[in-house]
Amino acid sequence: MRKPAGAVFRHCRDGADPGGADGHRARHRATARADERILARPLSRRAWLATLIAAACPRAALAEQHSSSAADFYKGKTITLITSTGPGGTYDLVARLIARHMPGHIPGHPAMIVENMPGGGNVLATNYMFNIAPQDGTAIATIHSAMPLHQVLDPADVRYNADKFGWLGSTGPQNEVVFVWRSVGITTLKDATRRQIVLGGTGVGSTLVILPTLMNNLLGTRFRIVTGYRTSEEVNIGMERGEVQARAFSIDSIVSQHPDWIAERKIVFLAQAGTKRAKAIPDVPLLTELAATAQQRKIFKLISSAPALGQPYVAPPGVPADRLAILRQAFMATLGDGAFLADAKKIRFTIEPMSADEAARIVHDTVHAPADIVAKAKAAMGMAQR
Repeated sequence: MRKPAGAVFRHCRDGADPGGADGHRARHRATARADERILARPLSRRAWLATLIAAACPRAALAEQHSSSAADFYKGKTITLITSTGPGGTYDLVARLIARHMPGHIPGHPAMIVENMPGGGNVLATNYMFNIAPQDGTAIATIHSAMPLHQVLDPADVRYNADKFGWLGSTGPQNEVVFVWRSVGITTLKDATRRQIVLGGTGVGSTLVILPTLMNNLLGTRFRIVTGYRTSEEVNIGMERGEVQARAFSIDSIVSQHPDWIAERKIVFLAQAGTKRAKAIPDVPLLTELAATAQQRKIFKLISSAPALGQPYVAPPGVPADRLAILRQAFMATLGDGAFLADAKKIRFTIEPMSADEAARIVHDTVHAPADIVAKAKAAMGMAQR
């Protein structure tokens, strides 16, 4: 009755049949243990095969056990998805689409709710996820892409280590742009070096403030940065009301939330940050292209790590490895889900799935950027003593 075992072993994955004398002895012991269980009680042919496969393929059995365990854990649970922004922006809109579709890709199909936690230029929610959020797999978040950079440049209020989050992945890179309201009369970057322009922002940790500050100090622009707006959408309203004249924003967010700004030529783009020019604005120069020196180029490259990260999703540190794996798989499956992509298209939001490993690599490289470049970037932002 042991001959069928050879056929069963051929179905194992991940190298369960090691070969050689040691492998033969291991298979013999596994088969013997299976035979002992079989002899202990009468089994149907299906049950006999299942028992033998479990003995021959321990990794497959363990994976099935983990899947069952995850299903048991998540069944009847509710996952809270925190967004570090207020209602109305693309971080919020996309998070709500994720919450609608992702539970279907998680064993046990838990419920998922979205909770907005704006404040402190996105730092409040990031600190919460690192220190307070449950570490059992029932809390995830979309935090601002500038949070790893903020940890490096201005760590005074940072209570997190971005390198230690459980990164799930990202919806894809999103270039940040700096633009002015057309009625202001600014048409070129050179104009922005001759006149003072009031620019709105939330807190010092976001690219809304980081980009124009660097442009002031490295490119000679004259943005007067006004912070205190609680959410990104409040900055938009303030600009439409004439409270501020300019801002930094994601090009994808503009296309999604305010396509009329582009179609009706309400804004003038001055520069963009990213690894390559966005398809929607191919004629707008990258900050790295505007750099006058190699040192400036390296500083702008560091700053461009934020838009390169896009809209990332994380779990707190300490989430059990099997549950983190489930969340990562479910997140990536959601980004490839046809129904989700159809909903994303309705809000004019582009999805370019970025894996957990790729997101973690960008974060790691940012957090461990060369000390001299970080020091020069901080000096350029007036943060040399921080």
